[in-house]
Amino acid sequence: MSDTTHTHPATPLLSTINSPDDLRRLPVEKLPQVCAEIRSFLIDSLSHNPGHFASSMGAVELTVALHYVFNTPYDRLVWDVGHQAYGHKLLTGRRDAFKGNRTFDGLSGFPNPDESGYDTFAAGHASNSISAALGMAIASRLKGDSPRRNVVAVIGDASISGGLAFEGLNNAANTPNNLLIVLNDNDMSIDRPVGALNSNLAHLTTTRLYNDIRYKVFRVLKKLRLVSESRRGALLRFNNSLKSLLSKEQNIFEGLNIRYFGSFDGHDVCTLVRILTDIRDMDGPRILHLRTIKGKGYAPAEADPASWHAPGRFDAATGRRADAEPRPGKPLKYQDVFGNTLVELAEKNPAIVGITAAMLSGTSVGTMKEAMPDRVFDVGISEGHAVTFAGGLAKDGMRPFVAIYSSFLQRAYDNIIHDVALHHLPVTFCIDRAGLVGEDGATHHGAYDLAYLRTVPGMTIASGRDEHALRNLLFTAQSADRGPFAIRYPRGGGKLVDWHNDMHELPIGKGEQLAEGTDAAVLTIGPVASEAEAAIASARERGISAAHFDMIFLKPIDEDILRRVAAMDCPVITVEDGTVNGGLGGAVAEWFAANGYDRTVTRLGIPDGFIKQGTPAQLRRLCGFDAEGILEALVSTTSKNTDR
Repeated sequence: MSDTTHTHPATPLLSTINSPDDLRRLPVEKLPQVCAEIRSFLIDSLSHNPGHFASSMGAVELTVALHYVFNTPYDRLVWDVGHQAYGHKLLTGRRDAFKGNRTFDGLSGFPNPDESGYDTFAAGHASNSISAALGMAIASRLKGDSPRRNVVAVIGDASISGGLAFEGLNNAANTPNNLLIVLNDNDMSIDRPVGALNSNLAHLTTTRLYNDIRYKVFRVLKKLRLVSESRRGALLRFNNSLKSLLSKEQNIFEGLNIRYFGSFDGHDVCTLVRILTDIRDMDGPRILHLRTIKGKGYAPAEADPASWHAPGRFDAATGRRADAEPRPGKPLKYQDVFGNTLVELAEKNPAIVGITAAMLSGTSVGTMKEAMPDRVFDVGISEGHAVTFAGGLAKDGMRPFVAIYSSFLQRAYDNIIHDVALHHLPVTFCIDRAGLVGEDGATHHGAYDLAYLRTVPGMTIASGRDEHALRNLLFTAQSADRGPFAIRYPRGGGKLVDWHNDMHELPIGKGEQLAEGTDAAVLTIGPVASEAEAAIASARERGISAAHFDMIFLKPIDEDILRRVAAMDCPVITVEDGTVNGGLGGAVAEWFAANGYDRTVTRLGIPDGFIKQGTPAQLRRLCGFDAEGILEALVSTTSKNTDR
């Protein structure tokens, strides 16, 4: 997959499009060629610089049609999640910069208002587009924008099942607005979507003729003053009831008094342009339902869209993925160690159940699903429900293991407090993608879990320094009788090829000393211990003797270690792959202050700000808690201590 002899595909039309204005100058019959060239460009680019592939391939025609019909950026496009927005970036002046997509100092992998005026709202977590777009639509109405500013929310069939999307739909139905919601229905999220709503979507049909007649009848009745905008809701309800009676189908959207158009072929760009033009200037909230194919235009992705959601590097000609098969001698990903360990524990403990929120493969809970399908629950994009559902299971004797990415668990914070911790329930939170996650950037970094969970009464919080420690913590959590138990671990591979140890229970709230020293004390939590080990070894070569303590538990914290460190009367450095505000460094400093020790704590971790995309190594360097940064802190603090 070397790029030395690589020839980029010809894109004669795409290469002339530097903004949507250029696109809109083309005759509509040229749009299929534009779509074909976007796909060729994406296949070529993403085979070498990985990203979210299948979603963007499936949304090409939709993207082209939206920018062709609407006057962007004056008209607003609000993307949900943003996995599908690569074509949008190509059409909005970022084609040449796309080679740096998801790289340090390059483009963000998601819509980012700081990057482009065409990116109207940050998108990285699902289900927020309808609420954000509704806010923009109402703001435009309140300000009296002229000409009329159209606002379009683009949301997928998995994202629309999220609770926030339902809240937005309900508000849209009861607030004067002209919001257009485009439902991109590809029958796929990352894994197969689940739930009754998805089943309902599979059967929604409404013809264009029906919608045209209904709209024209409404306009005539309005002109004759037989109906007004104020009575429009009543007319819609009557109309929808009549249609449901005749068709023997109930349309969930029209049940909310939101006009529904569809379903239509989302890959017929010329028809999409006509439909969008027809409904663009209608009053009131509307939903356009489009059926698309995730991975459209690339056979391997169409055949296996889940694997091609973010496939890594691949050979464009053959579809062979570089990391499809594990290489001998390469450590497993932490998520796979977790998934295999969960099966191992569940085989011996019948009370264990697994829960995830639309991330069976992403969290490796799917490993248990294959082995014990009746004891694993994928609740869809509903993190809050996942947590409360786990609380209900735990209340009646089960041992739920809830696997959710750190940045997504933020959405369930109230549920953690009110529905689990308040009841002292034994729910284990398996926090995947904790810390800096790399190329997905600010929306996905797991920066806050240590800080936001530390404030929750009765919460046990731990992170092991390697795969063996992770397994021991999982083993400990299954039998610990102390309420909720949070275990965090990073994205990607670990350190140990031989990850399968004989698990044993760990003493809660006890850390471990890894190195002796007298000139400084370094306290770490989690896999960042390896960076500290390297820094301490380098410091020793400079004559600096540093002690190293792996705290393992943030809460309850090991007070015996803290007393020993306080008695050393030397500089104290804490290192964590999380925000420096309220995490390990904060806990150590608070304990010193509360117990009368005058100690300055140098806190290394993620600073108080949003961190861009890049490789994990680049971002640890940027934040100053890689081996080099820890060494710099050791040299700096010990020299100050000597000067004193």
